This record gives sequence, structure tokens and C-alpha cells, in this order.
Amino acid sequence: MYYLSVGVLVPSLIGLAFVLPLLGMIIKNIKFFHAYASAASLYALVVAAYNFSIVVKEGVKAYPFGGWWPPIGISYELDEVNSLIALLTASVMFLITLYSAWYIRDLKDAPYYYTLLLGLEVGMLGCIYTGDAFNLFVMLEVMSISAYALVGFYRNKPEAVEAAIKYGLFGAVATTLYFIGLVFIYASFGTLNMADLTNKVTLFWGYDLVSGYYYGQVYAATAIALALSLWAFTFKSAVFPNHFWLPDAHPEAPTPVSAALSGLVVNVGVYATFRFLYTIFNPFSAVSGLRDLILLVTLVLGLASGLIGALMMAVQDDIKRLLAYSTISHIGLVLVGLSIGSSLLSKPGSQAFVDGLTGAFYHLINHSLGKSLLFLTAGVIIYAAGGTRRLDELGGVARRNPLLGAALIIGVLQLLGIPPFGGFFSKYLLYASYLEAGAPYISVIINVISAISLLGYVRLLYAALFTTPKREFVRASALPTIILLILSVACLITGILSPIMSEWLRRFVEATTSRDGILNYWLQGYLIFWGR
Repeated sequence: MYYLSVGVLVPSLIGLAFVLPLLGMIIKNIKFFHAYASAASLYALVVAAYNFSIVVKEGVKAYPFGGWWPPIGISYELDEVNSLIALLTASVMFLITLYSAWYIRDLKDAPYYYTLLLGLEVGMLGCIYTGDAFNLFVMLEVMSISAYALVGFYRNKPEAVEAAIKYGLFGAVATTLYFIGLVFIYASFGTLNMADLTNKVTLFWGYDLVSGYYYGQVYAATAIALALSLWAFTFKSAVFPNHFWLPDAHPEAPTPVSAALSGLVVNVGVYATFRFLYTIFNPFSAVSGLRDLILLVTLVLGLASGLIGALMMAVQDDIKRLLAYSTISHIGLVLVGLSIGSSLLSKPGSQAFVDGLTGAFYHLINHSLGKSLLFLTAGVIIYAAGGTRRLDELGGVARRNPLLGAALIIGVLQLLGIPPFGGFFSKYLLYASYLEAGAPYISVIINVISAISLLGYVRLLYAALFTTPKREFVRASALPTIILLILSVACLITGILSPIMSEWLRRFVEATTSRDGILNYWLQGYLIFWGR
């Protein structure tokens, strides 16, 4: 049994996105495009929510495209983790699309903007849902090309063009490295289907009628493939030393795009890292020693990102650039949580193992909500301050609007990790997991990162709330205020419902990373199609 809803979302959303330029040649009313894009994004949210409900009720599900059974054809596969991340992505993208209706309310190029914004959502959902390593490359390109164009959307600004070129050139190198990594995987395993790869790497069966046995020096090929793939994934996540594109891209991109880049796009690289190191090349695989080494590298990179991002926040004068470095810091913390799976730190199924991964995904959710809230709040602040992004020119504009000031404070408290907001509980899980793993120095560094980031957040609050007004406040419409209110409530809910969320995420982590869960991913994603 396979489910059409698993495979229908991405292709149909592609069609909805790329028909927009044609409609733009016929329809000249800009309000139509605001409504059209919002409806398309709402459709994606509804289908993503339905897909999540299927997995919660019935477990892992898959869909073979074109009737070509894996490993011959491409399949999409849902499990507990990726269905949740897809739901998060679709939910936040819906709010970002609604916000765009206010932000670009008079923009004549609205059809092209929404084509790219929906294309960005297509790429992210495709990366998350896919069960094929090559299709992941394709969807990374769809996501990346949309992101490059959106960063440079204000093409009359030299700074925007420069940021887009830098992002595009290095992004092309990163995805090319991943493609070369796929060549090594295919040459050694004879397949790029994730379920089939999981089978061969974990030696559930080790042979397939179509893809056959192993070929050549499998261990060496795996090492090269993982090194190249992880370089690409850390670039997409803006993890040190591949973080350099984000601080330049954010200030020049439209504010809703900045929210999508920091709140959602970076999650794709994190998810791909998890899929490679916990499903395909998992703790029970024949290459577990190599995997342990790579996880130690990701731990060092995560800590470096957390520290560098926090330090750089304190010296920024541009509000969007400050938030960009905040993203680098928080994604570093998420990567620290993902690194707990090294056998040098924890064993699969142990409390440290489960708490670390639970904390990583919990913090990913909290960061997505908090960072999207702060960027969208920053967009209203910049509008109210007459278009300036400089902290010393904001003149306490948020003080004139209590709701705007409250949204800013809530977003900061969420990311700082102050109770009762969700950021506190996810950071606590990360902290506790390394204590349990016998690495208290990592727990100390996590706290140090949070303490250093406080300097940047205080500068932001002081500039927007407590400095003397220097200009007349321009009031925004009700739409962005409602969106900020929704995100603020979501940040509060992730904290108030922390016991429930933590328990759900623990169940998801255990179901996805246990030996039985990995076996089920293989069975549902591949063998069940053949009736074996």
C-alpha cells in the first residue's frame, strides 16, 4: 500500500508555482497574485499536515513515482522525523507568504517573486520527503536556485547582486561536491535509493536483484562520499567554515526571504546530515567507525559555529546581519545535538543519545519559530524607521507599538532560552545530554555560547525599544501584526507544552534511529513494493 499524498505535493506545487509568470501576462491585478500564492502555500500546509497525521497513525509510508519501483525509480518516503520537519516548513512558509502580501504590496514583479518563493518551498519539501539520494541533489538545486534569485531580487542594488553571485557561485561548488559524492556511492553500492543503501550498509540483506552486490573499495568510497556530502550540507546550513554567505545574503534579500533562509532553508542541510548519518550510514552499519569520526568533526564545527556566531552578533550594526549571525550560532547548537550519536559519546538508545537528538530537533523547531518571528518583526521595524537597518538609527521605534515591542522581546527570549519559552527546554536537553554522556565541558560551552549571544540580543533590544526616537513612526497594517502574534503564541506554546513536545520528539527519535526503525525504513521504502 502506498499513499498518493506522499508524492502529490511537490509536483503539484511546482505546477502552481511556474504557472504564475503566464498568469502575470494576462492578469494585472496584484491582489490576485497575493491571494493565489497564499492559497498555494495553504494547500501545501494542508497536505503536509495530512502526511504527518498518516505517519503518526500508521507509521512509515512511501510513494513510487511513475510506477517505477525502487531502486529503479525514485520514491518519496515519510517517517516520523521528516514528516514533522515538512509540517514545520509548510507552516512557517504559509505565514511568510501571507507576510509577503504586505511586504511587496505594490511590487509589479509580484508574479516572479511568488514563483521563486513557491519554488523555494518546493525545493525544501522535496529535499525533506525524498527517499532517493540523487533526487535530493535535484531538489537541493531547485531550492538553491530559487534562493539565489530571491537574494538578488532587488537587482538594481549592487550589494544584492554581489550577495547573490557569492551565494550562487559557492553554492554551485557545494552541490557539485555532493554530486561527486553520489558518484562514489553509486560506483560502490550500485544504487542511490536511500532504503536500498540502508540495506546494503547495514547488511540486513546486502544484495538486490537489480543493484547487485558491492563494488570496489567500499570503505574508502564511503569516506570520500560522506566528506563531500557533509561539506555541501554544512554549506546549506551555514555552519562554520561554510557560513560566510549568510551574513551577506540576509541584509540584501527581501525580509520574508531572510526569514525563510534563516528559519527554514538552513534546516534542510541539518536534516540531510541526520538522514545520512542516522539512517543510511547508521550506528549499526558496517562503517560505524568512520561515522564516529565524522560525528566528532561535526561536533567541533557545531561548537565553532555557535561561538563565532555569538561573538559576531555583538559587533554588528545592521539588524538583519546581527540576526544572520544568530542563525549561524543556533544551527551550530543543533549540529552539536546531532553529534551525540558518536559511539565515543553515547550508545544507540541510551538516555544521552535520545536526549541529544531530541534536543537537536526541539531546538531546530524553536529556532525556526523564533528566528522567523524576529526577522518578520525586523521587517516591520525597518519599515517603521523609514527603511534604515542600522541599530543606531532605529530610535526606539518598537516602543511606539506595544505589540511590535512584545514580539521582539518574545523572539529574543525564545532564542536566548529563557523560560517559559521553548528555547530554554531544548537548550536544557542539549546541556543534559552531554552531561549524561560524560562530556561536561561541552555542556559548559553550550552555556557560554548562550551567554555571549546575550550581548547581541541586548544591543538589539536597546536600539529598538530604549533609545530616543529620532523620526516619526510609520504604522504598519494589521496583517503583519497578526502574523507576528501567531508566531509569538507559537513560541510560547513550545515552552508551555514542553513535556508533551519532548515526549513526542523522544518517540520520533527512538522510532527513527533504533535498529527496528531503520529496518522498517528499509522494508517500507523498498521491499514492500516488490511484495517480498
